Amino acid sequence: MVYILGGFQTDFARNWTKEGKHISAMIREAVDGCLAATGVAPQQIDVGHVGNFAAELYAMQGHLGAFLVDVDPAFSGLPTGRHEAACASGSIALLAASAEIEAGRYDCALVVGVEQMKTVSPAIGGDYLGTAAWYELEAKGVEFPFPKLFGKLGDEYDRRYGLKDEHLAHIAAVNYGNAKRNPRAQTRTWYMSEAHACETSKYNSVIGGRIKISDCSQVTDGAVAVILASEKFAHSYAKQRGTKVEELAKIEGWGHRTAPLRFDDKVAESANDPYVLPHTRRAILDAFKRAGIADCWALSGIETHDCFTTSEYMAIDHFGLTAPGQSWRAIEEKVIDFDGKLPINPSGGLIGAGHPVGATGVRQLLDASLQVTGRAGNYQVPDARRFATLNIGGSGTTSCVFIVGR
Repeated sequence: MVYILGGFQTDFARNWTKEGKHISAMIREAVDGCLAATGVAPQQIDVGHVGNFAAELYAMQGHLGAFLVDVDPAFSGLPTGRHEAACASGSIALLAASAEIEAGRYDCALVVGVEQMKTVSPAIGGDYLGTAAWYELEAKGVEFPFPKLFGKLGDEYDRRYGLKDEHLAHIAAVNYGNAKRNPRAQTRTWYMSEAHACETSKYNSVIGGRIKISDCSQVTDGAVAVILASEKFAHSYAKQRGTKVEELAKIEGWGHRTAPLRFDDKVAESANDPYVLPHTRRAILDAFKRAGIADCWALSGIETHDCFTTSEYMAIDHFGLTAPGQSWRAIEEKVIDFDGKLPINPSGGLIGAGHPVGATGVRQLLDASLQVTGRAGNYQVPDARRFATLNIGGSGTTSCVFIVGR
């Protein structure tokens, strides 16, 4: 069993480039905040893992694991590494760290997800993000390739089952609304209503295909750190803090699947499957099985990868809130709303909270742990006992799922 002792998230509304700060400063703030929040001493950390997508492009910097060593003198010699799987980089770092704990190599692991994205113009940043797809075939020379790729996901739903833009608009409005409760969300002071999300105007223009500005996640600078621990370490930690190990969050199950890189290949492979992204569905079912739960109704909520409203629309039926192709039912019945039967993205998700690519998976796990331990503040789901996360890299290529409970 792997426990989540806690963590820290930087304010996703910040622009670290305008502050004149290097990506190493982001890592340092996240780690210092995490150590302070958990009360874990630097000397107790056995290993460090960093999730990051494209620091070599955005920040002209690789070898990010070495920056952990600079945070505290006690980290000198700490074994570290960096993991990349596009927008699922943070979850891959978490999987690696948790696997080492389960294998008995280490008892206490520090995991940091980080991305500094506001170093370049939106056009250049969009091109960089295109490397999460098959760049030569899907992104080279294409302005903002990822909105177009996830627009095609909506097109495929429309072709198979039908899809109404007002349902996507409701997803956007829910995420923006939830973000207003989150003091570290990027859009917490922004305006967005369902009516505005339905409009196409100079304030909500089309980015690509059916994707408008309101359908998009944010370009975000951010870092998040969490500490994972073995059962042995967690018992000692709880005893020292005068609490019970049962009060700590833990990873109950996980799923990890990889589909073909090209979006068209994914669609071709799923032609005879009721699920548009069957590998994502399998990752979810793998996590359910490992957690020992039958279906999504054993959950109190979900933090999912809404890089675009279409990816959340997909997640609704892939998690099993509805039958395949009927995600609209959960939207119309407001099942996914903050006070709904199964809230999705009470944090605001990627659309509301922000999407620093390499940090998103770690942020999702941290928020899930806050929910199940009753520490999510104004965006706390009442009586939350078990949360799921879904973190996706590329156009549905890498799917990582965690079930977090206590």
